[in-house]
Amino acid sequence: MTFTRMFVRLGSCLHRLPKRNAQPPALWSPGITRGPCAASRTQHTASHSKSCLWQLREDYFELSVSGLLMRFDYVWLRDHCRSASCYNTKTNQRNLDTATVELGIRPSNIRVDEETLFLTWPDGHVTRFNLAWLVQNSYEGQKQRAVQPRILWNSEIYNEAKVPAISCEGFMTSDKELKQFLKTFLLYGIAFVEDVPPTLEATETVAQRVSLIRETMYGRVWNFTSDFSRGDTAYTKLALDRHTDTSYFQEPCGIQVFHCLRHEGTGGRTLLVDGFHGADKVLKEAPENFELLSRVPIKHEYIENVGAHHNHMIGVGPVLNVYPWNNELYMIRYNNYDRAVINTVPHDTVQRWYVAHRALTTELRKPENELWVKLKPGKVLFIDNWRVLHGRESFTGLRQLCGCYLTRDDVLNTARSLGLQA
Repeated sequence: MTFTRMFVRLGSCLHRLPKRNAQPPALWSPGITRGPCAASRTQHTASHSKSCLWQLREDYFELSVSGLLMRFDYVWLRDHCRSASCYNTKTNQRNLDTATVELGIRPSNIRVDEETLFLTWPDGHVTRFNLAWLVQNSYEGQKQRAVQPRILWNSEIYNEAKVPAISCEGFMTSDKELKQFLKTFLLYGIAFVEDVPPTLEATETVAQRVSLIRETMYGRVWNFTSDFSRGDTAYTKLALDRHTDTSYFQEPCGIQVFHCLRHEGTGGRTLLVDGFHGADKVLKEAPENFELLSRVPIKHEYIENVGAHHNHMIGVGPVLNVYPWNNELYMIRYNNYDRAVINTVPHDTVQRWYVAHRALTTELRKPENELWVKLKPGKVLFIDNWRVLHGRESFTGLRQLCGCYLTRDDVLNTARSLGLQA
């Protein structure tokens, strides 16, 4: 049901509001007011509609729309006015100087019609809010709404979904195909583009279709073999356990791109694990472990002194990062190779942290959560490095891989510009 249809039965009612120091009435008292009513202690819509009710409190405005109870501070309501003098709809920027709003401000009149809340302020300024906008932008509405919808997966769930890869030609020429690719990427945290020429230049072009490339100390677009040219295990033929990259950055790289240009040997399959699926299992089975991993900050560190490369990077943050208003997980920072000395955790918490970390590790290492993929020339893999852990099995022979990191903000920007929730 649309919000337009939801509110068509609402009548309008005008109320003279009690003074700031008036005793607040009980919420949703049974009296009905119509038109100006100086002595009224209740404010709500016509009794024949149960879709919208409202109440003026001493320090905030209470609004219930279709069962969702919301509370708005008066300063918040004045600060978010969308009138022409307060908000520039062309630039989507605020004109109002918030510092000039009286912190004790309170509306002098309130009116609600079928779809709109009207607030008249002491200086005569009128603020209008669409009720659907308030539902969408209220704290209570955000608490119930995921910032980014996702499908949590293990190998069985992912394989049964039969998620299709996107052809390079469609990906590069059609916004519809690009949107489908990004939809898949946002839902699963991984996506593939096929039939890409096995060159560094073609890989770079494909990567730039969705985002700006993030240059790091590894370069802009990297091209490497197992020559141990850098002080990192990735530059060997050894197996790599599941991990996220650049955990030692204060803001880890958001998206990683891999393209195997050639492999003359055996082994080398890529391992993918949905870190959010594992964390969700911990949350359901031992919420105290999830809470600890999302609260305690630890350090990750990268020290390199190889040839001309001299780097010392330190990133600090919890293993699990959540939005505080809805506890939605948005980043996992998991890398046992690069985890530094634990010196940010007091002694009486260390043991519990190890217990929580062991619970997460156990979940991430379950065979049913492992998705193994053989990368080959022409198949480019995009990984959400804030969500999906990757690794590899050991290999023999010459294996040449290229890839890059993408700026997360620009990937999400591209998705939103195509109408996706991100």
